[in-house]
Amino acid sequence: MIEKRRFGRTGHMSTATIFGAAALKNVSQGEADRTLDLLLEYGVNHIDTAPRYGDAELRIGPWMRAHRDDFFLATKTGQRTYTAARDEIRRSLDRLRVDSVDLLQLHSLAHPGEWEIAMGTGGALDAAVEARAEGLTRFIGVTGHGWTIASMHLRSLERFDFDSVLMPWNFVMGESDRYREDFDAVCALCEERDVAVQTIKSVARGPWATTEPNRNTWYQPLEDSLDIERAVHWVLARPGIFLNTVGDLDLLPIVLDAASRFEGSPGDDAMRRVVEARRATTLFGIGT
Repeated sequence: MIEKRRFGRTGHMSTATIFGAAALKNVSQGEADRTLDLLLEYGVNHIDTAPRYGDAELRIGPWMRAHRDDFFLATKTGQRTYTAARDEIRRSLDRLRVDSVDLLQLHSLAHPGEWEIAMGTGGALDAAVEARAEGLTRFIGVTGHGWTIASMHLRSLERFDFDSVLMPWNFVMGESDRYREDFDAVCALCEERDVAVQTIKSVARGPWATTEPNRNTWYQPLEDSLDIERAVHWVLARPGIFLNTVGDLDLLPIVLDAASRFEGSPGDDAMRRVVEARRATTLFGIGT
């Protein structure tokens, strides 16, 4: 079984690995149902989905009839204005077949112009706050990708008291002094405020080097089980943070198995050997 950690001020004891439902974006209901069985096998009790993840919300919906109480359920809105976000939130609830979610997140809020719209008067944040007041969600979070997202999260946390953040974290990104400093600053602030920190791209190897990807991910992932184990353990070794799982269903069992056997970090030297052997690199261009 996978260890549980307190998901910030929500008080929920979530598994250290959260199921990233982007893995369900283009699968059949049968494949989705088999994935649920796997999650239950490892005790995973937290699902993170979004309207942008293709059919994921539709695939999760049928599970909720019997398993709603088994999962902390999170979705997102990628809309930036109040009206569009309000409508998308309600559409997500319909697709998920639930009356409410536990966490509603502003999706991929990294671009400064979009940030100003979403966080301003008449923006998506207003719709999220309204949804919380109406009982459609209990908590509100913010997510994002890229080298600047940690610094943008600091800005977001200055504007609003979010309950969770989500951002990339892996060994390659940790080797960037600037990103690591911003990431550390976000984690320190979140620890002070009891805000949950989710991480993504733990097993990312780099951009696809081929025009014919063989995995259900927009990036090329690590595929060797020992490489994945080391990458997963390196992330989980950071106290208090969460690892959102890979977007490929064939790799998901390897990630979950690795997480279930977590005992500590493999160490930076071991990770450097993985990076060198697999020629791992950043997904987001040059970071300094």
